[in-house]
Amino acid sequence: MRESLAREERVFREHYFRAGDGLRLYGRHYGRDIIRGEEKTPIVCLPGLTRNSRDFHPLAAFLASPVGGAHPVVTLDYRGRGQSERDSDKSRYAIAVEAEDVVAACTYFGIDRATFIGTSRGGLILHHLITSAPTLFARVVLNDIGPVIELEGLLRIRDYLNAPQGPSSWAEAPDFLRRLHGADFPLLGPQDWREMGEAIYRDENGLPIADFDPAIADQLQGLTGEAVLPSLWPQFEAFAAIPAMVVRGEYSRLLSAMTVQDMALRHPGLIAVTAPGQGHAPLLHLDGLRQVIRDFVRG
Repeated sequence: MRESLAREERVFREHYFRAGDGLRLYGRHYGRDIIRGEEKTPIVCLPGLTRNSRDFHPLAAFLASPVGGAHPVVTLDYRGRGQSERDSDKSRYAIAVEAEDVVAACTYFGIDRATFIGTSRGGLILHHLITSAPTLFARVVLNDIGPVIELEGLLRIRDYLNAPQGPSSWAEAPDFLRRLHGADFPLLGPQDWREMGEAIYRDENGLPIADFDPAIADQLQGLTGEAVLPSLWPQFEAFAAIPAMVVRGEYSRLLSAMTVQDMALRHPGLIAVTAPGQGHAPLLHLDGLRQVIRDFVRG
C-alpha cells in the first residue's frame, strides 16, 4: 500500500485549509495552476458519503494529463473523512454544512467557476449548491445519483457501513470488498479491488481501518424500510441552465433507470451514460468512462 500511495504523491499537491467554522479540511490539486479567467475550467470532484479524495485519483490524474485535457483538478475530503479533521459536533455532518465547505474550498483554491463531478453524496451536495451558489457551475456530472433515491439502495449502504467487522488485514481487504460488493460489480478485477481497498481504508498499526468518523454511518442506523425519502426535483431542475451528465451503474440500487428517464425529460440536454458491469457507485476511470467524461468536460 505504501508504494502505491508514494506513486500518487508525485502527481498532485496536498492542501490543508479551513472551513468557515475553523475545521481543518484537506484537498488535492492535480495538474496546472488555477488561474481565474483561463480557458481551462477547473474540475472539482466530490466523493460519496464515507469516501474521500483517493476515490478520484485515477480519473483526476487522467483529466489533468495532456491526453485527458490538461485541466486543473481538485479532489476533496469532506469533514470527518480522509485527512480532514473529525468534527466534535456530529450534527454538522450534514449536506448543507458540507456544501458550505465546498464553497470554502473553491475560495481557497481560487475557483470562481468549475465543472463539478459528484458521486452519490457529492451529487446531493451539488443539488444543494446549484440553488445556493449557481454561479459556481460551468458543467455537472452526477455519478449514480439523482433527485430520487431508491430506499433499497440506501438500506444496503446502511447495512454495510454499520457491519460489525471489516477486513482483518491488508491482504484480506480486496477479497473482503469483493465478497461485499462483487455481485454488483462483475466488471472489477483483482487490481480494481486492491485499489478500492487503498481508497476506502487507512493504515492504523498495519491494519486497514475505514477512513471516516463512525458517527457518519451512525446517522443511517435509524433508517427503516418504511422511510419516505424526499425528492429533489426542484433542485435538479436548476441544472437545466448548464450542460449536465448522469452516469448510472448498470446494477445500481440507488438510482433507477426510470429516474434517469425522468431526469432526461426535465433536462432535454442531459447526457445519460450507463456504466456496464458496475453498481453503486461506478468507478469513473474504468471501461471507457474517463474518455466519455473527458469529452463532456471539454465541451
